[in-house]
Amino acid sequence: MAYAETIAHLLGIRTAQAAATIELVEAGNTLPFIARYRKEATGSLDEEQLRQLIALLEKLKALDERRAAILTSIREQGLLTAELQAQIQAAENMTILEDLYQPFKPKRRTRASIAREKGLQALADLILKQARSAQSLDSLAASFLSEQVTTLEDAWAGARDIVAEVISDHPEVRRQLREKAMQWGVLSAEKIPDSEDAKRVYETYYAFEIRVDRLRPHQVLAINRGEAAKVLRVHVLISERDWQGAVHSVFRSDRLSPLSGQLIQAATDSAERLLMPAIERDIRRALSDTAEMHAIKVFAENLRALLMSPPLAGRVVLGLDPGYRTGCKVAVVDQTGRVLETTTIYPHEPHNRNEASLKELERLVREYQVSLIAIGNGTASRETEALAAILIKQTGLSLQYLIVSEAGASVYSASPLARQELPDLDVSLRGAVSIARRTQDPLAELVKIDPQSIGVGLYQHDVDQKQLNNALDGVVESVVNAVGVDVNTASPALLTHVAGIGPKLAQKIVGHRDENGPFLSRQALRLVPGLGPKAFEQSAGFLRVHGGENMLDSSAIHPESYTIANEVLARSGISVVTPTAQRQTALQILKTRRSIDLLAGDLHCGTPTLMDIFEQLARPGRDPRQDAPLPILRRDILKMEDLAPGMKLKGTVRNVVDFGIFVDLGVKQDGLLHRSQTPQGVSLQVGDILEVEILKVETERGRISLGWVKFSQ
Repeated sequence: MAYAETIAHLLGIRTAQAAATIELVEAGNTLPFIARYRKEATGSLDEEQLRQLIALLEKLKALDERRAAILTSIREQGLLTAELQAQIQAAENMTILEDLYQPFKPKRRTRASIAREKGLQALADLILKQARSAQSLDSLAASFLSEQVTTLEDAWAGARDIVAEVISDHPEVRRQLREKAMQWGVLSAEKIPDSEDAKRVYETYYAFEIRVDRLRPHQVLAINRGEAAKVLRVHVLISERDWQGAVHSVFRSDRLSPLSGQLIQAATDSAERLLMPAIERDIRRALSDTAEMHAIKVFAENLRALLMSPPLAGRVVLGLDPGYRTGCKVAVVDQTGRVLETTTIYPHEPHNRNEASLKELERLVREYQVSLIAIGNGTASRETEALAAILIKQTGLSLQYLIVSEAGASVYSASPLARQELPDLDVSLRGAVSIARRTQDPLAELVKIDPQSIGVGLYQHDVDQKQLNNALDGVVESVVNAVGVDVNTASPALLTHVAGIGPKLAQKIVGHRDENGPFLSRQALRLVPGLGPKAFEQSAGFLRVHGGENMLDSSAIHPESYTIANEVLARSGISVVTPTAQRQTALQILKTRRSIDLLAGDLHCGTPTLMDIFEQLARPGRDPRQDAPLPILRRDILKMEDLAPGMKLKGTVRNVVDFGIFVDLGVKQDGLLHRSQTPQGVSLQVGDILEVEILKVETERGRISLGWVKFSQ
């Protein structure tokens, strides 16, 4: 309950919601299942809230594990007091906990530990207490002379080393200085003399200073990368006033003590040698953690938008994977993604077989009634686009093309999954198949690729890879379960991401399907070896069986709610085969006649579940991707030289990053809509269609600056 109360306070939800969710998670339920089918228990928390709750739960558990380890360590040292134990028990985060542990943390031999070995702790204690004594400094230190400490200065130097470490390790000093540095510190970056930066990638940071609290995440990551590349030297500058304020708030010198000067010297040494370097590391780590979390969030949002791209279903597609010397790989796939024919054409340098390539493309288009050409956006993509435009113009065929991101296509082509799916095709031709299929069902194809290879992030290789993978896997899982999966056509890669299944069970489902034919119902899934009651409960609602024995199996209604769904149909006087319009009218009449809350009481179910059932009965199997704008299909090419300031064009958002939005205009180079050009309150995502104005074209540098016109829904 303590976890539930803490989490409820942090997330602004009721304790009962947090407690119920924690109970569901610890009982082995998956996040998508909880979000969709346990709304009554969680109070209808959405996926993002649930994800935050689970992350906080893990963080609190890790904090308690660390707390227990620290208490054990200090207790074993015989130094655990009741006051210290209370402080450790009350620590609310890992930073406070580690600050409290710092004085007791086992260390390698330091100047302070060596001084202690020489018997100088008592002299250091006199400095810390600022003892008022009539004795001179020489007299105070004389009793500490020994074979190891032969001079008075050695005694004072050793004592100051101990004091310096005590000051540096003090949790309140660290807390205050860290807060001051986060607010008033200055991050400085400069180019290391004679360092290599041939393309001047880091030129912005050659002589760079900014207050720490004004740094933007992309600046932090760029500076970190420049430092790692040994191009930049980076420091956090903390003012003398700030460190003195933090130190003197705890260790105040007494002018009436002869030891005042010793404390001031020790404090200065502590700040310069120990405290400020430690705080600088803390600040850099905190900045990097925040920047990485932001970058991961941006990548995840872009990935979600890309995976939610609407499918261009029902089309025969010709996929083109462009190339120069090795030619353009061609693949024609039918409406289901089945490969009809593959070949290679050589329209570009050094072969220049333009006419032969056009004839071959025309043959394929006519023979298979191709209606769409999908062109990969890699090397030679714009030259290949020109070829497609010529083909459309010369033949007059009812044909369109679009440019498709080919990020990750080569990774997929060489993967075991591609070898399994397309065993008779050369690796290079598999890429063309992937490009074609991406237009038909982006989600089904992109789940076959490592999310990091999809190319919609910024600095994705510089962030914590475990956190990135967890976030991206969560996005894929969320989208797959939101859309639903046809269990009779889905690949193992797609089934893997269904709640409760995973890779091994996905293979078993496909194996059972191949051996026994299509599943005729959701209940038939229980015959799959290894798919037990828990896996069935978690996955059934996200798996679709179209044209099976029970029409409800094609909806998002969970089998556990079929009795309620059938009762709703009966009370409405309709069935699952009633035409859609008539069914919607009847359901609306039922809701009007009796309030949803009273009806839920009659049917002994929760209101949220009943509302979901009504939605599914009204529009069974509706694909949420239908709400997204369709990609722009083109028939003619636009060159960068055709662009001029003032021209207005429609484009597709390809990437969203901190400093702006990259927009595909149908020319070789994406244009940049700087964040200063985007109206306040407008939130854009990958796949959105925009109308923009050309502000500036730099052909030689390959840059296009864009201005905002409007958001095309």
